[in-house]
Amino acid sequence: MKTGKVYLVGGGPGDPGLITQKGRDCLTEADVVIYDRLLDEQLLKAVSPKAEKLYVGKAAGAHTRSQSEINQLLVEKAKEGKTVVRLKGGDPFVFGHGGEEAKTLANNHIPFQIVPGITSAVAVPAYAGIPVTYRGLASSFAVITGHEDPGKGSSSINWEKLATAVDTLVFLMGMKNLPQIVARLIEHGRSPDTPVAVIKEGTRPEQETVVGRLGDIVAKAEEHHLTPPAVIVVGEVVKLREKLRWFDNRPLFGKRILVTRARHQASALSRLLIERGAEPIELPAIGIQKIADSRDLERTIGNLPTYQWVIFTSSNGVEAFFERLEALKLDSRALGGLKVGAIGPATTQALGARGIIPDYVPEVYTSEGLIAGLKSYPVRGKHFLLPRADIADEELTRGVRELGAEVHEIAAYRTVPQPEAIAQARRLLLSGDIHVTTFTSSSAVSNLVAAFQGDPMAINNTRVACIGPKTAESAAKVGLKVDIIASEHTIPGLVAAIEEYFRKEI
Repeated sequence: MKTGKVYLVGGGPGDPGLITQKGRDCLTEADVVIYDRLLDEQLLKAVSPKAEKLYVGKAAGAHTRSQSEINQLLVEKAKEGKTVVRLKGGDPFVFGHGGEEAKTLANNHIPFQIVPGITSAVAVPAYAGIPVTYRGLASSFAVITGHEDPGKGSSSINWEKLATAVDTLVFLMGMKNLPQIVARLIEHGRSPDTPVAVIKEGTRPEQETVVGRLGDIVAKAEEHHLTPPAVIVVGEVVKLREKLRWFDNRPLFGKRILVTRARHQASALSRLLIERGAEPIELPAIGIQKIADSRDLERTIGNLPTYQWVIFTSSNGVEAFFERLEALKLDSRALGGLKVGAIGPATTQALGARGIIPDYVPEVYTSEGLIAGLKSYPVRGKHFLLPRADIADEELTRGVRELGAEVHEIAAYRTVPQPEAIAQARRLLLSGDIHVTTFTSSSAVSNLVAAFQGDPMAINNTRVACIGPKTAESAAKVGLKVDIIASEHTIPGLVAAIEEYFRKEI
């Protein structure tokens, strides 16, 4: 059997966006991924569902496997002819046992590559607004293990030379030994007035930074109940945090926000939340599926020349309609001669991707706004087509008919509950780990509330944010207390409304 290959990949310091492109490519190609503790599991989403995933994380006093066992596991999997990724936090060669693993592979004639990662020694201070070097202030820095056993007879660190020879000192894995680190530095000449920062959970949404001096940092860390993992930065550069702080002062920093959109749509909302410092939890309460029997939709498409208007009320409707159009060997020319309406920017964008520029988009992105705007058009006696979800409400249909038009509403797609995702949302909500629950549709409201047997109490323990008044109305009907309603009924509008809510709370 041909021997496989091992990639020792640095996953970065915590923020899953900090893995390198090469590292992510390795994950997509892996047959086996052997991964550590303290890695964001978002990274594992890049791994093929068919790949074997093996957790070998280590915590103080709790090792799933010894280092020698991990070394042997790498050899065994490679000898099975597999492509193996050893995914490690930070950089494999910075206090990560990567050198030991590489040496074992070399001794066993296993081909391997090193894919460096961004080390927490630089990234974590950067996320706290602390550059490890700065012209005129610090021209050198050192990275030191803080994990030495205080009970051993002597230290392998040359404290006498280290204490004053280097401008910036960065200690990794040193939280438990902070008192000993401070004592050694002061003993060997570092001033007790030297600025110090202790950064817990660096680059993550839970990041917490405590700043002090060598003389008082131990007491301050205890006062804030800091626990590992943490990075300790010693030096004058810590003073720059006051002006260079950027990560943990964003408007939604530290907020954990439940995103209940359909899975394929969640990324846009999540991306905007991340930019503002929040941690999105993507747990789609609904999924989008094709209509099982598409004959009615196909007949309707065949009769398109009998309509004067087609109104799309979601990007899902656009995608489902054009998918069926293409299945019938048709394209956007089939809409020639029809007026096309779109309820808002996302729907407009979906149409634009198909080469269609809507004739009408309301100023207010709701059914009510759409109806109000149509009053200025000659719609009486015209035939309207509404390709929508199977459970769409009747407000738009009723409103257009009241304007004197004929309306044909057709189910273009189905919305269905996602039981596993809803069960996970239930666990998180009951544990109090969610600050905000977002809803972008009435179906997401009904499906999530149904998971609690109609009792909305756990959801009401969070802030409830709705994309618009229609969704808010649906939420109120099932007993939810709506705290936030977007004035602009779009994903950016929803995020802006959440941001404004917490700004007023401060």
